[in-house]
Amino acid sequence: MTGQAISKKPRIAFIHTVGGLVETFRTLANSELPDADSFHILNESLLQDLLNTGPSAAITRRIVRQALLAADTTPDLVVFTCSSTSPAIDSARSLTDVPIIKIDDPMAAEAAAAGERIAILCTTQSTIVPSTSLIESHARALGKSVAVEARFVEGAFDALRAGRHDEHDRKVTLAAQEIAGRADVLVLAQASLAHLRDPLGKALPVPVLSSPPLLMDDLRRRLASLGR
Repeated sequence: MTGQAISKKPRIAFIHTVGGLVETFRTLANSELPDADSFHILNESLLQDLLNTGPSAAITRRIVRQALLAADTTPDLVVFTCSSTSPAIDSARSLTDVPIIKIDDPMAAEAAAAGERIAILCTTQSTIVPSTSLIESHARALGKSVAVEARFVEGAFDALRAGRHDEHDRKVTLAAQEIAGRADVLVLAQASLAHLRDPLGKALPVPVLSSPPLLMDDLRRRLASLGR
């Protein structure tokens, strides 16, 4: 065979900290990004330790190492699907030329643009500060001042991990109904809440945002800009 160039598919590394999200994002990537070579890395210890001990220099180093290991596979993009790892990703970005995407960056940008009163629902304590800070950062970039109200839905994540999905959904729905009246937009801070976006969007008087669909839109734009 002579001189025919082999077209290389764009490659995306997804890094997860919740086992149940691997198949969710595998299905999304196959459906929404069919021309990409996507693969998935699971490290549940990162979120487990963030929840058990809180942020620390040691956990930040581990998140950064995980990002750099993924970057060593020569992907075009690395995507973290865990909102709680957001602060450490800023450190990892300074150590590699591979773009590292936070799952909720597109959602935070849309929330900041959508209104001045932004409500966030979180089912893990470790998500509250990163999600709030990210939205405030996007608002500053727009020259806006926003009021962010973060609501921790106690017991919801424990119910989800125990397989009590109805209990999880009920707790989140009640919290959403309570907080929506004080907001211009409601943000579901974690990918594990994404399945509630449509039912809550129909039931509540404000827009409801979740990260996976907005992330997929952003990834498509990024791949298109690569010309691949």
